[in-house]
Amino acid sequence: MTMHFLLAQSTAQDAFGGGALGFLKHSGPTAIAVLILLLVFSFVSFGIIINKWSTFARASRDSRRFLDVFRKSQKFSEVNAVANQLTHSPLVGMFQAGYQEINQQIRPAGSAPSQRPSIKSLDAVSRALARAASIEETRLEKRLSFLASTASVSPFVGLFGTVWGIMNAFGEIGRQGSANLAVVAPGISEALITTAAGLFAAIPAALFFNYFSDRLKALSATMDDFAMEFISMVERNFT
Repeated sequence: MTMHFLLAQSTAQDAFGGGALGFLKHSGPTAIAVLILLLVFSFVSFGIIINKWSTFARASRDSRRFLDVFRKSQKFSEVNAVANQLTHSPLVGMFQAGYQEINQQIRPAGSAPSQRPSIKSLDAVSRALARAASIEETRLEKRLSFLASTASVSPFVGLFGTVWGIMNAFGEIGRQGSANLAVVAPGISEALITTAAGLFAAIPAALFFNYFSDRLKALSATMDDFAMEFISMVERNFT
């Protein structure tokens, strides 16, 4: 009994005193697999967060500049000349789709001085804007679902590691015939570390998913407003 106790105490000291390496050395394959999975979730999530932060920042910046040009211009050709310089804005994709539809439908002006060029269907222009807006929203939303999945799944993966560590702790109690700290500490530490790893992966993913979702809603509202402004400009120039 004494020999078993000393061996368990030594194992517990190695696990706690050796830091992460000590923990990995004395952990079972299940706990290590859980930690590796959560580590992958974390790395991919942080990569997506950095990418989306840059994407939304550039989209907002270029959208402000594009709207300023669009509202000051009287002709679509003037706006089109600037659009290619602000390609990060989702409004540019919408404008180019609408402008292309107008060029396909435009009718030349009549011989009378008061007559202006006209288009065949204003509804077709509206549909072109709606399609482009849907494409831009899909582009901005890309990979956000992974953050949502990480936020919802990671705590459960960590909980699985927790349950497994507790099971190991009770199994060790049965094998050693003792419930002292030296016997249960390795299993408990394994359980708590996997719980912490799950929260570490989930919390940033949840926070930034909500943040980027709000940014996406704001840009979607801006696109809706731009579509109405575009249609109004078409009506002034071609109807």
